[in-house]
Amino acid sequence: MVEGGIAKPDKTDFSECWKTTWVISGALLYIREDFQQVEKKTWLQEVIVSMAVAGAIFGAAFGGWINDRFGRKLSILVADILFFVGAIVMALAPAPWMIIIGRIFVGLGVGMASMTAPLYISEASPARIRGALVSTNGLLITGGQFLSYLINLAFTHAPGTWRWMLGVAGLPAVVQFFLMLSLPESPRWLYRRNKVEEARSILEKIYPANEVESELIALRNSIEAEKADEQAIGDNFLAKMKGALSNVVVRRGLYAGVTVQVAQQFSGINTVMYYSPTIVQFAGFASNKTALALSLVTSGLNAVGSIVSMAFVDRYGRRRMMIISMFGIISCLVILSIVFFQAASHAPKISQLESTHFAANATCPSFLSAPNPTSWNCMSCLKAECAFCANGANEYSPGACLAKTSDLETSCHGQHRTWFKDGCPNKFGFLAVVFLGLYIISYSPGMGTVPWIVNSEIYPLKYRGIGGGIAAVFNWVCNLIVSLTFLTLTKALGSSGTFLLFAGYCVIGLVFIYWFVPETKGLQFEEVEQMLKSGYKPLAFKTKSTRGENQSA
Repeated sequence: MVEGGIAKPDKTDFSECWKTTWVISGALLYIREDFQQVEKKTWLQEVIVSMAVAGAIFGAAFGGWINDRFGRKLSILVADILFFVGAIVMALAPAPWMIIIGRIFVGLGVGMASMTAPLYISEASPARIRGALVSTNGLLITGGQFLSYLINLAFTHAPGTWRWMLGVAGLPAVVQFFLMLSLPESPRWLYRRNKVEEARSILEKIYPANEVESELIALRNSIEAEKADEQAIGDNFLAKMKGALSNVVVRRGLYAGVTVQVAQQFSGINTVMYYSPTIVQFAGFASNKTALALSLVTSGLNAVGSIVSMAFVDRYGRRRMMIISMFGIISCLVILSIVFFQAASHAPKISQLESTHFAANATCPSFLSAPNPTSWNCMSCLKAECAFCANGANEYSPGACLAKTSDLETSCHGQHRTWFKDGCPNKFGFLAVVFLGLYIISYSPGMGTVPWIVNSEIYPLKYRGIGGGIAAVFNWVCNLIVSLTFLTLTKALGSSGTFLLFAGYCVIGLVFIYWFVPETKGLQFEEVEQMLKSGYKPLAFKTKSTRGENQSA
């Protein structure tokens, strides 16, 4: 197999970075203000966010076939076009349904790119730095998220706020399209298509002259082995899928690859990134601009964590970094659960006098009809789909529970009070933001980038497209499930219960990672295949005769 690196992989990373720029997280705050049905219907907010993920599922599902059939380069160019079209459709949307259509187009592009970039980089990287190069892809994804929050913040006072946020996201896709035109196709794919001289000319730009022939020989041997298998099982998609699932090495690779992708999503990270401005508001920061600014900090920490991954993943190993990451994630989620519980418990009380201070019909109907209104606090008010207008003298003092209308919001602001509709004023909000940041720092170096590294190197060459595609589909399906249910869960369980639930998922994920995921640090692809062929068990469960053979656990 090829053990070298494409001379300029950064442009491919750049493309992936922009495809996963989730500008929607900040734009959603303003979409809710423009469309009352979005503000009133939690499920509609979840659909707007999640349709990109639904599109990504199909993009990833067909991405493996498109990669093998038409090449890595063309796949990324098509993803660029889909992303650009989706961004323009969203920016011009006259109604929520058109935003949803645009999100689907964006998702198709994201799904294709999510598996193409790691695959392309991995195929063209030396084993000794393969993890760091694939981590570069992760760094630029998180860097893209950071830039998306900068874009959101820049347009907070512009007319048509959310339209600019979503529309501008299409411009980097255009830049990326033209940058990709200057990159070569994967030498392996070219050789597979009998374009030997093109593959040779690319390898000559990458390797010293004395290494080119040996790389070509290795490439030829791997392709010949692949073609021999194809003659036995067939070359069409269904035949390849059947051959992959009947192959014990691929199945064991999928145990590891799917495990890390599912664990990544059920840690809740993409929900945190999609909804981080909303989560910050749950913590008691009412201002959209403040929520976006604090979310910018958390997304910046995500990018910093990716740099840590680049520095250490090839030194300390994939498995160890994921296990350490999961311990940190679980700890932070449990603490966040406690913080949000305390915030809800110490929410300001509702004052009958304050609530009737406004217009006669302004008071929340549920509060007026409640059997015991004196027990109500701000959280009770928000759960009743009403809003809390803070006390003018001290926002931690008893305030008003009012119907959630734009007129009453204006009236509340007119009296120099703060209007809360997603979270309550509390003294624990700062702690929530701190541990949200620590959660991201724990996640990013390990569970953020390593699952994609594992999936780029855990499968045999002939099944890498299919194996990576299957794992990516699991990733996006789980992403869809989590993002579709997050706001509903916070309504049903509260923020505290939701974070505790994610912590429970992470405990299960940690057990599965420990049991199913081997260490692949520094191994050639053939060595990974041989390890899976002989079967993998954690070191603690190996017999004495086999412990000395593999110390990677």
